[in-house]
Amino acid sequence: MAAPLAQASAGAPLALLSPSGLWLLALLGPLVLLYILKIKRSRRRVPSTWLWAAAQRDLMARAPFRRLLAQLPLLLQALALALLALALARPASRGRDFTGDHVAIILDASASMSAAARGPSGEATTRIELAKQLARDLLSGLAPGSDALILEAGRDARLVAALDRDLVRLRAAIDPVAARDVEGDLGAAVALAVDRLRQLGGARRIVVITDGNLARPGALRGVSLPLDVITVGDPIDNAAIVRVDVRSGSAGGEAPEASEEVQAFLVVANFGAQPRDVYVTMRQDSALDVLGSRRVLVKPGERLPVVLTFRPSPGDYRKGLVFELSPRDAMPLDDVAYGRVPAGDRLPVFLASGGAGRGDPGAGAQPGAASGGAAWLERALASDPMTSVTSGGLADLLGAPGLDPDTFVVIDGACPPDPPGGDLLIVNPPPGRCFGTVVGQALERPTLTSWDTADPRLRFLTLDGVHLRAASSLTPEAAAQALIRAQEGTIATDISTSSRTGTLLGFDVGESDWPLKASFVLFVRNLLEQARAHRAHGITGPARTGEPLRVSVPATARELQAIGPAGERLDVAQRAGVAVVAETPRAGLYRLAWQGPQAGSVVVPANLTSVAESDLATRPILAEGGGEVAVSSAAGEPDAHTEWTWLVALAALAFVVVDVWYFTRVPRPLRGGGSPAG
Repeated sequence: MAAPLAQASAGAPLALLSPSGLWLLALLGPLVLLYILKIKRSRRRVPSTWLWAAAQRDLMARAPFRRLLAQLPLLLQALALALLALALARPASRGRDFTGDHVAIILDASASMSAAARGPSGEATTRIELAKQLARDLLSGLAPGSDALILEAGRDARLVAALDRDLVRLRAAIDPVAARDVEGDLGAAVALAVDRLRQLGGARRIVVITDGNLARPGALRGVSLPLDVITVGDPIDNAAIVRVDVRSGSAGGEAPEASEEVQAFLVVANFGAQPRDVYVTMRQDSALDVLGSRRVLVKPGERLPVVLTFRPSPGDYRKGLVFELSPRDAMPLDDVAYGRVPAGDRLPVFLASGGAGRGDPGAGAQPGAASGGAAWLERALASDPMTSVTSGGLADLLGAPGLDPDTFVVIDGACPPDPPGGDLLIVNPPPGRCFGTVVGQALERPTLTSWDTADPRLRFLTLDGVHLRAASSLTPEAAAQALIRAQEGTIATDISTSSRTGTLLGFDVGESDWPLKASFVLFVRNLLEQARAHRAHGITGPARTGEPLRVSVPATARELQAIGPAGERLDVAQRAGVAVVAETPRAGLYRLAWQGPQAGSVVVPANLTSVAESDLATRPILAEGGGEVAVSSAAGEPDAHTEWTWLVALAALAFVVVDVWYFTRVPRPLRGGGSPAG
């Protein structure tokens, strides 16, 4: 890198020149030489030479050079050449020194950077706009020949502009940077900057521009390169929704259908120094009618729980919900949160029988009767008052056009490859492969030895005293999948996939005395509770902004589409019944739709709900024990220098124009009518 030709101490005006353009001054020598060289003239016969008396002196001289005379064209051309060389040297002046051969500028793009702020002239702006302007000023303050790269630090690090010396390209790359609705992680961006600068020679420097409201304050520890942290924005009061959870509950009453209500649990936090009197409202997405509202007074530093309820109709299930604080404050982003109306407490259950028939326990069927296991299963499922059980054959299940995608499916005596619905229980499958488990030879009167009490499906129950007449030997893909073991081998396994929880019982419950014991009803109840939880929140639970969005979809889904909160199309991948949206940069409601035998759609809320981002008060940059980091305010940073290249080039052009005019002008006649040479 070319070093600056002039430097000054901090606080003094600083002039910078790059020697890369001063080579043009070497052309002054040939220019002067042209003016002192004698012109070689051709011989011509003329009547008289008195009109060329001045030229006769040159003809008589024997020296090749003549005396240099002060001439206006020479002066104009020399000045134009000197100014052109100066323009190529990129002359600039600035207020303070900002050195570094290679500089990495990191812009904090976390949610807190969207908070309101005041510009240098008092105009209303945001923290991210202040950070972007400061980054432009830092680029203008670089020494000629220095290069820089730009990084954006959201939840992940993004390279905005690679290492470059072109300030125009670097400034243009800063323009589209915007604050994201995510918790920031400066550590990843600093690590990326260190990796990019480590192999370069010369002076290296990392500059982080942030508001100081970091979710991970210790991320700046132990940086191997010089690190400067510049803060923007002033501390301001803020209130926010920092937690939201929506569930289906009961409002009392005898009939479950009449008493069902949606219960939204929110936590409103006040990070300011003054009490906040706010309204908390709940409405459906794309609707103006308020479903619930409360006026609350939140004291300084308090986190106040708020409960909003409404009674849903069947058409409200799985619709999006919007929660708002009003009036809004300096950071509107965290004044809004999102949820989804649960599908209700009554879990749909489909019991499909793959055998020739089933017994009826109510009609005197006993354990051990042919196909009596399905009847015992139906009785245990119906014992839960919050289920809606439908029975039918396997063909009825596979051909059901409007089956709820969260239906708990129980299949007795068969193992279809892609059954519809949600969580799955397969009982007494035929020999062969069933969801990764090989159903093998029959076991006569197996003796139960152990069961996985840590698994939620087998919690709070014991299988002591349970006797089986027959079972099939099961060989799972992994030993950890075994749920119930007998002395002769495994008889129950976990067949869960990425999109559903599955359980495989390798025996007919009707060929045992298990249905006569309380542990059987408890086992079925555990399965139902697990299916109900998955139905309420999805197989992966609620989403947070910045994290990948994973949504359960039918394994047969095709033509999958994902739509963001602003209506934008998002890239989505699908594998093994799980749709994955790689990034959720904005808080809001994400919609996924698919085609296929089980076409459908789902709305998934994504929220920020971050205490670290919503607390806009001043906090230390580093946690206790952190490394040495230079922290300063944006008000004390180097002033943007002024580059005079265009002005100097314009002056050079002016001298060229004057020179051209001088040579092409029409001479004025002398007084008395004589010619200029007369």
